[in-house]
Amino acid sequence: MQVINSSYSTNQAEVARLQEELQMRDELVQQLSRELFRLVKGNAGVVPATNESSEQYQAEVRALREQLQGVEQQVTFYQGQLEERNGEVVQLRQTVQELTDRTRMLEQVVQELPKVYRQKFEDRMGSVRDRVKTLQNENRRLQAELQSVSYRLAVRARRSQQLDLPSFAGDTVSLPGLTN
Repeated sequence: MQVINSSYSTNQAEVARLQEELQMRDELVQQLSRELFRLVKGNAGVVPATNESSEQYQAEVRALREQLQGVEQQVTFYQGQLEERNGEVVQLRQTVQELTDRTRMLEQVVQELPKVYRQKFEDRMGSVRDRVKTLQNENRRLQAELQSVSYRLAVRARRSQQLDLPSFAGDTVSLPGLTN
């Protein structure tokens, strides 16, 4: 963007310089025209006394015409350059406008990105939360089942420890019995 602004400023300075030069040339053309007119008008009523002064007059007129033609060519050249520069300026302005519009659009997209990512994150987290909740419920159920099984095993183990062992008192052997 800075390069475009710099190029645009340089082009504007060049256009201003060319306009000043063109104005100076226009003034020279007008001055030469007035001088030529004055010479022609001043000499129109005067009949040249000699052939030599007529030739000198015609030589001056030719020189002035050549100068005038040269200045007109320069004016045409500079007008062409001004038109070309004006076209470039218009094109650069359009480019600057397009880039400005694009920059605004990109700035808007950048400003909206956090919202978009936040929404996508929330959408993804919703399914993760549901899965975590399901796993937690499954974990609680399995823990309750584990406690139930552990309790039943403990009760069974206690019962098995209450077995009557055979006693050897005297000659008789009594067999153990199960008691509740």
